[in-house]
Amino acid sequence: MNRQDAAAPVTGVHPGLAFADPLVAASPPAARVAAGAQRSPWPIFRIASIAVFLVSIDATVLYAAFPALRRAFADATPADLSWVLNAYTVVYAALLVPAGRLADLHGRKRMFLAGLGAFLIASLCCGLAGDVATLIAMRALQAVGAALLLPASLSIVLAAFPLENRAVAVSLWGAVSGLAAALGPSIGSFLVDHWGWQWAFFLNLPLGGYAIWRGARILHESRNPEHGARLDLIGVALLIAGAGAIALGVVRSESLGWGSPRVVLAIAGGLAAIGLFIAWARRVPAPAIDLSLFHDRTYRYINIATLCFGTAFAMMFFQNFLFTTGIWHYSVARAGLAASPGPLLVIPTSIVAGRFAARAGHKPLLVIGSLVFAAGGVWFSLVPGLEPDYVRTWLPGMVFTGIGVGMVLPSLSAAAVAHLPPARFGVGSAVNQAVRQMGSVLGVALTIAIAGRAAIQLSDFHALCACWIALALVTAVVCAPVDTRPRRIR
Repeated sequence: MNRQDAAAPVTGVHPGLAFADPLVAASPPAARVAAGAQRSPWPIFRIASIAVFLVSIDATVLYAAFPALRRAFADATPADLSWVLNAYTVVYAALLVPAGRLADLHGRKRMFLAGLGAFLIASLCCGLAGDVATLIAMRALQAVGAALLLPASLSIVLAAFPLENRAVAVSLWGAVSGLAAALGPSIGSFLVDHWGWQWAFFLNLPLGGYAIWRGARILHESRNPEHGARLDLIGVALLIAGAGAIALGVVRSESLGWGSPRVVLAIAGGLAAIGLFIAWARRVPAPAIDLSLFHDRTYRYINIATLCFGTAFAMMFFQNFLFTTGIWHYSVARAGLAASPGPLLVIPTSIVAGRFAARAGHKPLLVIGSLVFAAGGVWFSLVPGLEPDYVRTWLPGMVFTGIGVGMVLPSLSAAAVAHLPPARFGVGSAVNQAVRQMGSVLGVALTIAIAGRAAIQLSDFHALCACWIALALVTAVVCAPVDTRPRRIR
C-alpha cells in the first residue's frame, strides 16, 4: 500500500486511490522496459478507465433512480430503500484500504478482473432482483467488486506509463471518474425514465463485459508482496457493523423517533463497534484503517472536515432529486438534467483550484469553497418554491454548489496527504476516501430521516438545507488551522 516513488506526484488522482508503486512486477525489469518501448500504454489506460467510469457513474445513477425504486417497491419504506445506497457505501468504505493491499499481495490484474467480474455479476443480479432484500445484498456484492478493482486500476495505469508521463495519466484517470459522476444523473435518469430502474444496473454490462474481455488479453500482472497484507477481517467487520448500525438508527428515527429504544440502541451499538475497532486497530500490524496516520495534526483536521463535507455533499445531491421529483413533479429524466449543471462545474473548477493550491496552499480553497457551498444551501432554502421555475430559482443554487464542491473535494484529498511522507501517501489518501464514504452513509441516512416521508413537504427541504449549511460551516471552521502552503512561502 505504500508508494515508494516520490518523483511522480499524483496530483490529479481520484480522491483516495493512490496506492503502492506498481513497478515491482512479476516479469524482469529489462523485459518490462522492452515491452514498454514497443507498446502504447493507452489501450491499458482505456481498459482501466472503463472500469472506473462504471463504478463512478453507478454511484450518482442511484440517486436519480431512487424515486423510481420507491414506486417499484411500494411496500418498502424509504428507510429500507436507503440501504440500496448505504449497503454499497458502507462495504466499499470498509474494504477500500485492505483491497489495495490484496492487489499488492495477489496481483493487480487478478484483483482488477475479479473485482470487475463481481461488480458485473452483482449489477445483473441487482437488475433482476424481485425484492428489496435481494437488491440490497447484491449492492453489497457490487461494493466488494468496486473496492477490489479501483485501487488495482490505478496501479495498472501507473505501471503502464513511463515515469515522466504518470502525473498526466493519473490526472486523466481522475477526470474520467469526475466526468462519470457528472454524467450519471442525466444518462441514468434517461434510461430509468424510459426503460425502468433496472437499467441503472444493466447499463454496466456492455462496457464492463468489453473491459473484462480486453483486460484479460492485454493487461500484465504485477504485484508487490512487501507492501501487501492479509485482509483484516475483524477490522472490516467492526467497521461495517459500526457504520451500518449508526445509519440504521438514524434512518429509523423518522418513524420511531430519536428517543426510541431501538434507535438509541442501534446508534449506541454502532459507536461501541467503532470504539472496538479503534482498540483492535492499535493492536494489529495491518489494520483495515491505519490509525497512526491521525497523529499528524493536519491529517486529523482534514479528515474531520472530509466527514462533515461528505455528509453535506450526499444530502445536497440526494435532495436535488427528491425536490424536483417530489415537489415540482419532474420526470426522472428531467430531474437528471436539472441536476447536471452543478457536477459539470466541478471539473473546470477543480482544475483552476489545483493550480491555485500549488502556489498558495489549500486553506483558502477549503474555507471559501465551504462558504460558497453553504451559500448554495441558503439559496435553496430561501428561493425555490412550489411552482417550478428552474432558470431563476434552481440554476443559481446549482452554480453555487458546483463551484463549492469543485473547490473543496479535490482540496480535501490533496491536503490530507500534504504532510505525510511519500511512503504513506497511498494509504493516507485511501483512508481519507474511506472517511468520505462514511460521510456519504450519514448523509443518506439523515436525508431519509428528514425527508423520507411519502408525502414530501417543502419544510422537509428547508430542514435538509439547514443541516448541510451547518455542516459546510463546520467544514470551514475545521479547515481554518490547516496550512499546506509550499515551504518557500511559509
